[in-house]
Amino acid sequence: MTGIRIVLSTLACAVLCPLVVEAQQGRSSPPVRIYNTAKQKLLEGKPIVGGTVSTTDPNIFCAMANAGFDYLWIEMQHSPLTYQDVATMIRACKGAPAIPFIRVPDATEGDIQKAADIGALGIIIPMVESVDKVKAAVKFAKYPPMGARSQGGGQYGVLWGSDYRQTANDNMMVIAMIESPAGTAIADQIAAVPGVDVVFAASTDLSSFSGFKQGDPKYEALVTRIHDETLKAGRKLGGPHAWKDRPGFTFFQGAGESALIRSGAQVSLGMTPAPGGRRGVAPTEGHDK
Repeated sequence: MTGIRIVLSTLACAVLCPLVVEAQQGRSSPPVRIYNTAKQKLLEGKPIVGGTVSTTDPNIFCAMANAGFDYLWIEMQHSPLTYQDVATMIRACKGAPAIPFIRVPDATEGDIQKAADIGALGIIIPMVESVDKVKAAVKFAKYPPMGARSQGGGQYGVLWGSDYRQTANDNMMVIAMIESPAGTAIADQIAAVPGVDVVFAASTDLSSFSGFKQGDPKYEALVTRIHDETLKAGRKLGGPHAWKDRPGFTFFQGAGESALIRSGAQVSLGMTPAPGGRRGVAPTEGHDK
C-alpha cells in the first residue's frame, strides 16, 4: 500500500509541480493587452506626434484622427469644448489610428475621471508646479491598486474592449507639462513621480512666465534642466513638433486643425505654405489661427 501511495504521489507531482513552478515564475499569466499604440511606440524608443484639436466638429476630428498622427492632443484647457463634445467625437472615430489624449483644465478628480471615462488613453496635465499636482493626476487616472480612479459608467469599454478594467492602468499615460521657472526648479521631483510617462517642456509659456525668448541662453537653460532631469529619471521628454531635431525629445505636439487646413489649402492651390517661423523655434501657441 505504501508503494502505491509513493507511485501516486510521484505521478501527481509530475503533473502538478510544473504548473506550480510556472505560476510562481509568472509564466502562467498572459501578457497584458496593449492597445495604446502611441504608448507602445514610445516604449520602443520611437518618436510620436499628435495633432491638436480644438473643434467640436466630428468630421474634422475624424479627418485628424485618420491623417497619420500617432495621437490627438484634444485641447480642453484653452477651448470651450465640453466632455460631451469630446465624447461624441471620440465615439465617432472608434478604431481610428490616432489615440485620443486630452489636455484637461486641471488635475482634478472630476476632470480626469470624465476624460478617462469617455475614452482618453492619455491625460495631459497643464501648469505643473508642485509634486502634489502630479501625484493627484496619477491617482485619478489609475485604478486601484495604483490609484484611486472609481469604476463608473462611460464609453471606454465600447472603445477599448470588455477587459478594459484589467488593462487600463497599463495603457493609460500621464503627461506632466512644465510651463514655468517654478516647475522647472522641481523637474527632477516631477519626473520621479511613479506613474508619470512623459514630462513636457511647454515652449510658449516657458517664455511667457520667464520673460526669455527661445534661443536666449537663460531660456535654453530652463529647457536643458527639464531635458536632463526627465531623461535621468527614465521618462520620455515632450515638446512642440518644431523641436523634433532636439536630442532626447520623442513626444511632440503638432499643429492644430486650422493651421493644417490653411497649409493644405495652399498646397492644393499650388501655393507655397507660409513658413512656420525660424527652423527649430516653436510658434507661439494661439497664433496659428
